[in-house]
Amino acid sequence: MSPTDLEAPPTASNGDAAPRIGPHPGYISSSNQYASELKIRRMLKENGCDPAREDNYRLQGVQLIDTVRQHLNLPVRTFDTACTYFHKFRLNFRDAEYNYQDAALASLFVACKVEDTIKKSKDILAAAYNVKNPEKPAASDDKIFESPGKIIIGLERLILETIGFDFRTRYPQKLLVKVVRSILGPDQGKEFFNIAYAMSIDMYKTFVPIKRTTFSMVMALVELTARMTGNHLDKVKDFAAARRQYHRPAVLETMLDILDLYVQYHKSTKVGTQFDLNRFMDIKIALNTELEKEFISRHMYYCSRCENEEPSPLTPGSITSPTATSSSLPGDLSMRRTARGQDGTMRFVFDPEAAREEQDTVAQYYNEEYEEYEVEVEEPIPVPRNEHPEGGGRGGYRGGHSHGPRDRGDHRHYRGRRFH
Repeated sequence: MSPTDLEAPPTASNGDAAPRIGPHPGYISSSNQYASELKIRRMLKENGCDPAREDNYRLQGVQLIDTVRQHLNLPVRTFDTACTYFHKFRLNFRDAEYNYQDAALASLFVACKVEDTIKKSKDILAAAYNVKNPEKPAASDDKIFESPGKIIIGLERLILETIGFDFRTRYPQKLLVKVVRSILGPDQGKEFFNIAYAMSIDMYKTFVPIKRTTFSMVMALVELTARMTGNHLDKVKDFAAARRQYHRPAVLETMLDILDLYVQYHKSTKVGTQFDLNRFMDIKIALNTELEKEFISRHMYYCSRCENEEPSPLTPGSITSPTATSSSLPGDLSMRRTARGQDGTMRFVFDPEAAREEQDTVAQYYNEEYEEYEVEVEEPIPVPRNEHPEGGGRGGYRGGHSHGPRDRGDHRHYRGRRFH
């Protein structure tokens, strides 16, 4: 056989060249920076999370990140990134599959690398241990951190795959400084800014950072601070009216999400203990009244009928514990681990349009076309064991012959599919 014969493409039966189909290119996951309230609720429902337990784990995990961050003198930018990864990771895994404290520390470990404030996994574990046990501090090279360190490193890969290797996050504190200075000036808004800054830390105990843009978060913080202090509300409204990117429904939803945190978990926040609980409730009533007056939905892009629909069944592989497998996972909130347990490679693409175009091009080569057909088969029924063909055996009729369908055969219909 000549080399030209090896390179020639296969030919079809009619002489035309058949298209050559290579190996499956794998599965694509495109990162998604934002998630709606409906998407978050459906993902929590699919995970089977108890709402009270889920809120408790979320609050404690963010508080642990903040405490360790302060102990290691890490910037608030690292805190923002760690909390964002922590929320996305918890939306993709059940609480029973991991320890929320390990997930929080692993998120901080990844955030330190992303924000160029690198810390070793044992350094983070030692800081968390020393915060809980100040009377018996331990060094980072202690042997007690060897096993937990391996768990943190194992969760690191899962967090990277969960976020789709997309390290973009939002930092509202930097823009908050500029907005407060623009509204109140550089010297008059110090006390105002301190309250708004503390509120920006409390905000990461909710899902607001993965739902809203930076500007919407900042304007919600500024307006809510003005309503709580009773100062400069008119200046805030004038500033918002002059900005084209200002979106009132997004700001209202953000403020109500933060108020829900202060009303339900009053003592678990920084700002909640500085004001009376009735003050938060009065502001919440006023904002709800504005929603009804302007006919604005409480949550953007929300559908109550869609929330009540049954969630799509999980794949068998998605029940596997994340710490016990190294299978590839999708990396965003819109594609939940659908490729686990399937053959092929998971690839992460940042451009959703390019990913969709590639999937459409590849799909035409892997679509299975078939037609249904019906075949009639004549199948004789065998003689039962407890009867003799001539009727003289056990269970038969004496001196007679049995006549029935078994003497004539039986016609049965079979349905099937022919694949092309």
